[in-house]
Parts: sequence; structure tokens; C-alpha cells
Amino acid sequence: MKRKARQKIQKVIKSFSEVERQAKSLAACENVCRLPEFDKASVVMMFLSLPEEVDTARAILTAFQEDKTVLVPSVVWEGRHIIPLTIESLDCEMKHDDHGLRHPKHGEPMPASEIDLVIVPGIGFDDQGNRLGRGGGFYDRFLSRDGFRGVTCGLAFEEQVVKEVPVAEHDIQLDLLVTDGLVRRFVSQ
Repeated sequence: MKRKARQKIQKVIKSFSEVERQAKSLAACENVCRLPEFDKASVVMMFLSLPEEVDTARAILTAFQEDKTVLVPSVVWEGRHIIPLTIESLDCEMKHDDHGLRHPKHGEPMPASEIDLVIVPGIGFDDQGNRLGRGGGFYDRFLSRDGFRGVTCGLAFEEQVVKEVPVAEHDIQLDLLVTDGLVRRFVSQ
């Protein structure tokens, strides 16, 4: 069921032109940067985008300009977990893994307990705060860590929001979802 949902949403996303994707990405990033949760956050974790995802560069640059500590996920495939690493610049030397993900070569790990806001990718989202990821459970494990108390915010194109995504017992519900069109709140802050 999850695989069919992923395929349907990915087909829509792949139909965007590059100009359309960039315009929608800019709008989504502007919506993130206007959040009171973003404004209050000292430490923000954001993903470095894959080609079919919202391009997070504008939000990351805004966080740098506002002197926030910016972290990006480093995926440890063997242990099936995420390590948050500091990033000082989008131009820093990057490591690329076999799955197309990248992270700073010289980033320093930071405890999850120090993160105020996590911007979470996904393939699909619904209006109840549920997220359909890529199927590895990495973010669900990360967000359920002992000590993590930050706000969780999905970031997507409006076309990735569907009526309902399939949910499993281990799936973590998000606090917010931001798209190029709307900000949705699921849990009162």
C-alpha cells in the first residue's frame, strides 16, 4: 500500500519543470522562514535536497544569515540511523553516499537534544500530520530518540499532500507541515 502511494506521488513530482520546482521551492522555504518556530530556533536541522524534493537552499541560507546553528542529517545505512552534523556553508566539501545523499565531510555531530526545529523530507503527507517517507524509517527512529524535544516540520510541495497516507505503529506524527501553498499545524505548541 505504501509503495503504490509513493509511486503515485512521485509521478506528479517528476512532472514539474525545473523552473516550476524552483519557484515552488522558494515559496515553501519562505513559508518555513516565516514560522515563529523558525524564528525562535537556535539550532535547526534541515535536509540537503534530492533532485525531486523541495530545494532547501534558501531556508538554509536564511538560517545562516540569522546566525542559527544549522545541522544536516548524515545517514548511517549499516546502523539504520541518522547523525545530525553541523554545516557551515552550502559550498563546503561534501561526502556523497551510494543513495545520492550528501553531508559535510567535516561536520561535527550534535546531540538530538539540542535541536529546536527539524525540517523533515517525505514523499507524501496528509492533513493529520502523517508522513510517508522512503521506507527506511530513519526519521521515525531519529524523532523518537530519548532527549529529542524539538518541533518537527514536514516540508513539501502542495501536490505531495494527499487525503490520507498509510500509517504504521512506529510512524511519528509531525507538528507542522509547510508547503509552497500552506502552513498546517497538527499539535498545539
